[in-house]
Amino acid sequence: MDTTDIIKQLTAERDRIDAAIKLLSDSGSSNKATATKATSKKRKKMSAEARKRISEAQRKRWAATKAAVKTSPAKVAKKAAAPAKKRGMSVAARKRIAAAQKKRWAAIKAAKEAAKKTPAKKVAKKAPPKKAAVTKKALVKKAPAGKKATAAKKPPAAKVKKSVPEKAAVNSTETAAS
Repeated sequence: MDTTDIIKQLTAERDRIDAAIKLLSDSGSSNKATATKATSKKRKKMSAEARKRISEAQRKRWAATKAAVKTSPAKVAKKAAAPAKKRGMSVAARKRIAAAQKKRWAAIKAAKEAAKKTPAKKVAKKAPPKKAAVTKKALVKKAPAGKKATAAKKPPAAKVKKSVPEKAAVNSTETAAS
């Protein structure tokens, strides 16, 4: 690309940006003008007599609220001292409830005493099936016709002592240290 072409493109872009800035600055000033017109309405003046009437009425309102505040703490203290009246239950209703509760507890106590008098039956445990019988059936070979089936016997497993090398190592280090 030639340098003259680059310069033409940059100047065209600058012109577009300048035009956009001009539009934005013009629209901003017109908004300010309309905003000032809306807020710059003239206020109506109040007469001195009207201001005096309003201020006296407000003073009376404040005096009334201050007087109410001064008397209210005493009322609050009296209300706090006397608790609110609770709902009552008639004597007959209390007796019915007490009798029903005594009856319930007597039934529970009787059930506990009956359980103590009769010992619980012990359930006999069934013996687990023998393992040898199960293994013999599995080991029986089919014999040819005319011969008896014999069970194959397993050779006895060799008993191996488990040694713990950690303990032996600890003991040997203790003896060496002392």
